Amino acid sequence: MEAVQQTTHINGKDRCRLKLVNFEVRDNHVSHDTEGLSKNYLVVRRGKPFKVTLLFHSCLWDPHQEMLVLEVLLGSMSERIPVKFSDKWSNPQSWSARIYPGNMHHQGVTIHICSPVLSSVALYHLLVHMESIQGRRSYVAGQFVLLCNPWLKEDPVFMPRDVQIQEYIKSDYGLVYMGTHLNVSQRPWSFGQYVPGVLEACLKLLQVSPQHLCNQQRDYLLRADPVYLSRVVCAMVNCNDDMGVLEGRWQGNYKDGVKPTDWSGTADILHRWVSSNCRPVRYGQCWVFASVLCTVMRVLGIPSRVVTVFNAAHDGDSNQTIEELYSSTGEKLGLSNDSIWNFHVWVECWMRRPDLGAGFDGWQVVDPTPQEKSAGIYTCGPCPVVAVQQRCLGAPYDSAFIYASVDADIVRLIVRDGLVVGRTVDTEWVGQLIYTKCIGSDTPENLTQSYKRKDGAQTVMQTMRLCSEPICTYSAAPSCGAAEVRAAPSGSSSSGLVVTLTIEGVPSVGKSINVCVTVTNQSSSSRVLMEHVNAQVKEYNHNPQRSFWKIHKKLQIQPHEVLTLHHAIPPSEYELILSNDDIVKMVVVIKDVRTQERALDTQDVNISSPKISIEIEEGDNIQMKKEYKAQVSFTNTFTRALSGAVLAVEGPGLVQGKHEARLVLLQPGEKIEKKVSVMATSPGTKLLMATFSHSNSSSILSRSFHKVSVVTDGQRRRTE
Repeated sequence: MEAVQQTTHINGKDRCRLKLVNFEVRDNHVSHDTEGLSKNYLVVRRGKPFKVTLLFHSCLWDPHQEMLVLEVLLGSMSERIPVKFSDKWSNPQSWSARIYPGNMHHQGVTIHICSPVLSSVALYHLLVHMESIQGRRSYVAGQFVLLCNPWLKEDPVFMPRDVQIQEYIKSDYGLVYMGTHLNVSQRPWSFGQYVPGVLEACLKLLQVSPQHLCNQQRDYLLRADPVYLSRVVCAMVNCNDDMGVLEGRWQGNYKDGVKPTDWSGTADILHRWVSSNCRPVRYGQCWVFASVLCTVMRVLGIPSRVVTVFNAAHDGDSNQTIEELYSSTGEKLGLSNDSIWNFHVWVECWMRRPDLGAGFDGWQVVDPTPQEKSAGIYTCGPCPVVAVQQRCLGAPYDSAFIYASVDADIVRLIVRDGLVVGRTVDTEWVGQLIYTKCIGSDTPENLTQSYKRKDGAQTVMQTMRLCSEPICTYSAAPSCGAAEVRAAPSGSSSSGLVVTLTIEGVPSVGKSINVCVTVTNQSSSSRVLMEHVNAQVKEYNHNPQRSFWKIHKKLQIQPHEVLTLHHAIPPSEYELILSNDDIVKMVVVIKDVRTQERALDTQDVNISSPKISIEIEEGDNIQMKKEYKAQVSFTNTFTRALSGAVLAVEGPGLVQGKHEARLVLLQPGEKIEKKVSVMATSPGTKLLMATFSHSNSSSILSRSFHKVSVVTDGQRRRTE
């Protein structure tokens, strides 16, 4: 925005004396840590003074003759703020305006304005009134945006360490962890707070929410509360109930939109949403929903981070137990309402919870992926992480659902001819690993123990008593004390028969998947066994398809013997059916031929793809509006030629459109290359994305990202 705003005279005598209002944008933005958030508005944080300078036509304002009164407008509400001469601040719960000694100068006066600590997050209008016994002259000064203030101790989103604020508020770059707990992959995400138009889109999101459209005044008043804000924003990120940002799709065709895996940043999504008059952008999945939510919350001033739960449960019947059904030969059957996602991504937001008590302050789960309704709408949270860890399943909001996502038990049933012929209970598979990006680095931080207590042997009575202590004044869900005889989580046993399945090494495209099955006979009798091993292709959030590889083998095992069985699935078995993001589900069922007893174990594994090389000739720190060259290449590491090879490069805010290199045949060891021009249109962290595909496969074989830091010419000069 322009630092100096021409005032509009709205009433009073014609002798207009106020000429201009200087919003001191640069100084205020530096002071309030809001640099780069908007070119259209002054952006400040609640509870901290900001300054404006009033410039008069020909003579200085005389405080003995006229009183200055500021007025802030929010919808139909307004607050008058008499301007006082003082160097001290009064009640932090109300608006105040001060002129410090020495702040009156020739034809101007500087006023320091302070909002209440619990002001609503919104776009405000500022009026200036000059009042005397002769009457009042009023002027429209302009607009400013008020955000939460995590630097201020009295703000409910206060965060004590500056390195945390740098990571969870100011950083516009993050990582999303995906894959499986055995082979974690990561993809970068550009949150894009500093891209022009993103802050305005976040404000638009609040203005078109059902809460605002239904009762504008109530919505404005409640926007002071980060708990309320997080529920509203969470619901608005998906479009299931409202004019939300993203439409979800988890399978099928994506040709009428963008495939979720093709997104790499939030700014493009928000720009599309605004430019389409708030029609939902197609398409999102969990990490896209979560990353967009994280952007909006950081813009609004609420510390936030993206979190991945590996082996996340969707408890369809709310009993904290997930049922999985398998055939007698180890094929997983899609017959249950419950499901396990190999990974699920949500957001943690940092805030105090005065509605619950100090014991529930801190990180709160907020999940925008539309799964189940909360209070009638598709939103989830905020749920205190500590409530999940302490199993207080009645704590608002949605704690029982979140708890099941990270700590439900899995009951695996082997069925044959409609009868259950085998049963195991796994207490450790769900929520086996929970990751977020570390502060200041690209390594993962393990949050698993924040959600799951180590004292798993706690008694039922202890758990129920914990859920009814004064700090947790909610009726505990029945599952708070669920009791069941449980098998060892490391494998499956049946009458002294123990089986475990492990994946050897990290499988990569073009290499065999090596599987190890260990069978232990704990009995004093020899046994004749049948081994059934199955491999099925699945997407991270779906039941698997039919088996693409299987083996059946008869075995003999002696008393107390341990058998180790090795199997290899060659690349030729999976290359034509497995895409870049697919997962292989391995299942083994061991059957005692005489007793008909069965034992089962399972593992999920993703296949690592060959890498695409991306290099910017002058390094990864570039200057805005200056042209650079990027070299992108892929080498065929397979033992066979790849026909119809396509190397594609794109990057919102860096590259215009999509650039491709094509080869009819890419021989083993041969390289396909593409050089593209890079020019950043705005500062911040940007991402170049490259993909490689070939005609032998219907999906992308490899996808790579490259982080680029963009600075303005002024920023570069200040660092030199």
